[in-house]
Amino acid sequence: MSFQKYLVSLAALLIVTSLQSQNTVGVISHNTADTFNALTLFTSQTETYLINNCGEVINQWTSNYPPGNAVYLLEDGTLLRAGKIGNTDIVFGGTGGIVEKFDWEGNLIWSYEVSSEIRVQHHDVFPMPNGNVLILVATVMSNAEAIQAGRNPALLTESVLYNEQIIEVEPVGLNGGNVVWEWNIKDHLIQDFDSSKDNFGNVAENPQLLDINFLSGRSGLANWLHINSIQYNENLNQIILSSRNLNELYIIDHSTSTTEASGNSGGIYGQGGDFLYRWGNPQSYRRGSESDQLLFGQHYPHFIPQGLPNEGQIILFNNGLNRSPSFSEVFILEPPSTSPGFYVQPANTAFEPAVSDYIFTKPIPTDLFSRILSSAQMLPNGNILICDGDSGYFIEIDENENIVWSYINPTGSAGIMSQGDNPEDTPNVTFRAIKYGLDYPAFNGRDLTPGAPIELNSDLNVACNPLNTPEFALNQLSIFPNPVNDVLTIRSENNIDFIKIYNNLGMLVMESNYMEQLPVSNLKNGLYFLELSSGSEKVTKKIVKN
Repeated sequence: MSFQKYLVSLAALLIVTSLQSQNTVGVISHNTADTFNALTLFTSQTETYLINNCGEVINQWTSNYPPGNAVYLLEDGTLLRAGKIGNTDIVFGGTGGIVEKFDWEGNLIWSYEVSSEIRVQHHDVFPMPNGNVLILVATVMSNAEAIQAGRNPALLTESVLYNEQIIEVEPVGLNGGNVVWEWNIKDHLIQDFDSSKDNFGNVAENPQLLDINFLSGRSGLANWLHINSIQYNENLNQIILSSRNLNELYIIDHSTSTTEASGNSGGIYGQGGDFLYRWGNPQSYRRGSESDQLLFGQHYPHFIPQGLPNEGQIILFNNGLNRSPSFSEVFILEPPSTSPGFYVQPANTAFEPAVSDYIFTKPIPTDLFSRILSSAQMLPNGNILICDGDSGYFIEIDENENIVWSYINPTGSAGIMSQGDNPEDTPNVTFRAIKYGLDYPAFNGRDLTPGAPIELNSDLNVACNPLNTPEFALNQLSIFPNPVNDVLTIRSENNIDFIKIYNNLGMLVMESNYMEQLPVSNLKNGLYFLELSSGSEKVTKKIVKN
């Protein structure tokens, strides 16, 4: 993608705002013609929800633990989820400690605990194609170990320093696992503070290594890196990591053995466990200044899967933490490479691109800004799903950056909200929101009959048709018989231009120019939404096909 887009006009904002319904939680705006037909997965407190575009619950899983934080729906219909068990020895935002797997019916079929005085799972896990699970782990380095590694003692303000580790676990039984691969950041450090200690060298000449004394303007926290995401690219056999505190992303080789992963040679790309690529803050390797910093507390960088628009590029949510003025962005960037997975290694300059290839930020209706959490996902139809995590606000934008669907998580630490409640009164933070298309293998043969929305006192007529206009709705409109068998009669004082029928998952199943006698015998039995268009006005009515 070679273009860039920044702030849009206030006029566009007013158009979007005018189309919004009166809902305060759940589905706020919904345009079934442009929204990607899919089911959205997110976790809140002990619950994980799978909802359709009308906000109705398709499935729900219950854990004994609040999030810890990532959750994934696997192709076989099982749910992989990290949980927070409350480690009191290692305490920082995002800690979890247990990884769980549930079947479609909600039964716990595997769990694996990573929590002790010296290590804890946190933030992310990733389901591997071979059935194994990548797990992100913080492990303890004593101050003596940190100093021996080259840390400036003046930058050690706590009693320990956290190493970041990735382990690959092969599940065994109900609660066991074998660690089959391991990578540690402490094996890939450099420092120019003390020549008598380990890892001494020239920082600027070794961008494949991490300067143990770079803090990106932050104090000497034990949690100096705060890795908040690990994602895997099967085609390249690479892992991409995100450091919130250092404002960088890193790519490493997963094709190595554990021994090779601790060194700087071996693997497909010949660099062992060193960084193959890094981006976002060239100050960290002495090839830029503060003005060159591009990432600010970012979350969820990942490779766009094959078959999607901009496949192979990296998409992420750039939070904008510690930046003034405060605003967030969605970035899409393409790392320069000589061949797939072999990235251009600059001699004396920063890793390219100099700016993100695509940038999105705009009011939604207020400025897009999430201090923590959040995600962005490229969808098959070219739309992008954005999760504004600290307010539990999901929006889907089309290729022209129009908002075609928006949803506010109606559940949080104070319980489930009712329609009409102010979501600002109830913390409803959401780590990520991910859409799965209706053709996703997990849904094959499953009962996807929707239940009620999560929020109380919901109004599906509003949720499924924000363009509903009262003037049109109140005019004489006759639709009969309902339930209908073969032919639906539609009569109105308005001139009806167009007719669309959607199933209960929001999928368009029929469209036609207006006809008073509409044949529907080909529809399967069930609940449908009939949308009638009259000029710029629309109305939606529920119908039942028998």
